[in-house]
Amino acid sequence: MIKRKNIIKVAIDSPAAAGAGTQAKLISKHYSLLHLDTGRIYRYVANIKISEPNKFNYKYLKKKINNLKISSLSNKKLLSDEVATVASIIAKDKIIRKLVYTFQLKCAYNPPKKYAGSCLDGRDICSVIMPDADVKLFITANLKTRAFRRYKELKYKNKNISYQEVLKSLKNRDKSDKNRNISPLKKTKDSILLNTSNLSIRRCFLKIKKIIDRKIDI
Repeated sequence: MIKRKNIIKVAIDSPAAAGAGTQAKLISKHYSLLHLDTGRIYRYVANIKISEPNKFNYKYLKKKINNLKISSLSNKKLLSDEVATVASIIAKDKIIRKLVYTFQLKCAYNPPKKYAGSCLDGRDICSVIMPDADVKLFITANLKTRAFRRYKELKYKNKNISYQEVLKSLKNRDKSDKNRNISPLKKTKDSILLNTSNLSIRRCFLKIKKIIDRKIDI
């Protein structure tokens, strides 16, 4: 694998709805980094399984992932509940994880020249994908805060769902993420813990910016 030298590498792990995705986008924009929400790749694969079931096999997936453009991960279809459910199942498939892993590494270590580096967020970025990242963060928040944030987000999208349903869903998601056999969610010893429960998006960004600036000697 080709690795670009002297690039900024930021790795972020987090449970669902902790605000990591929002921060990763802000960081990436500020430092001109390629941003990859790694969970979107599994949603992309899940959408293929739903929309092209007759073609869905490892050979076809390899071809699709090899030619995958980051822009394709912004497809609104990937945000559906059906896609999310299928994604959580296929993410346990070792062969699919290996295909996705190859794509993640390419984004992490060989982003296009227009970027100063890369910022990846997911569940196993600090531990598996970018163990040598310049900055490693574990972003979290208490369960009730995360559930309320996700509930507000879904209500804004006119989803007919209760807070209790969201709370239960996140509890199950946390359990699944932390206890899965392959690449479980865990904080690495060298990642910096950031609890966003009582932080605004702006204050959280400024804290992370301070950490990154100190690490890369700006």
